[in-house]
Amino acid sequence: MFNKRKRLIKMIILIITIMTISIIFFKISKVEALSKYGSRGTEVSKIQEKLKRWGYYNGSVDGIYGTQTVSAVKKFQQKNGLTVDGIAGPKTLAAMGITSSGSNSGSSSTNSSDINLLSHLIYGESRGEPYTGQVAVGAVILNRVKSSSFPNTIAGVIYQKGAFDAVSDGQINLNPDSASKKAAQDAMNGWDPSYGAIYYFNPSTATNKWIWSRPMTVTIGKHRFCK
Repeated sequence: MFNKRKRLIKMIILIITIMTISIIFFKISKVEALSKYGSRGTEVSKIQEKLKRWGYYNGSVDGIYGTQTVSAVKKFQQKNGLTVDGIAGPKTLAAMGITSSGSNSGSSSTNSSDINLLSHLIYGESRGEPYTGQVAVGAVILNRVKSSSFPNTIAGVIYQKGAFDAVSDGQINLNPDSASKKAAQDAMNGWDPSYGAIYYFNPSTATNKWIWSRPMTVTIGKHRFCK
């Protein structure tokens, strides 16, 4: 009887030990699934490529998550209202448009709809402009969404009465090209060549005197961007 009880206790202890090890391993696996300082691989290369294209990262795309990559990720996180920890977790990867096994795709349909509408606006407003200028137009829309002076949705900003010529003259309904779609995605992922601008205009055709009083941030192609 005593031996049976002893064997039962040993079995229970063994089961508890196995469960504890499994839980610890699962937690470690989740942590290691994140790209952070010291990580290496293709996901790190993708992070570096995107951040370099958007102006956050100046190092080489070597797939090594070093101090420069940490600093670039922190800048991206700060710009996008994410937790600034330098770790490319699911939320940060999602904001970059990088698919991760641990990421949640629940809002993918909403993002797709926003990107589609934004690409229509970019094409209608800035086709023929340098690619950076097209991204900057998209960034202006997103900067307005963040501003308390404008509607808080992409659709609300774009369709605000009198805000954009492309809406007024129907060019918003033209089919966007691949460059416009890519520019919309880059703007959504945090690239802002406009440097925080909430307005832009063509100095050659602008008739509104008020717009000239706005502080300029940058000129790209035919568009002057301002706050």
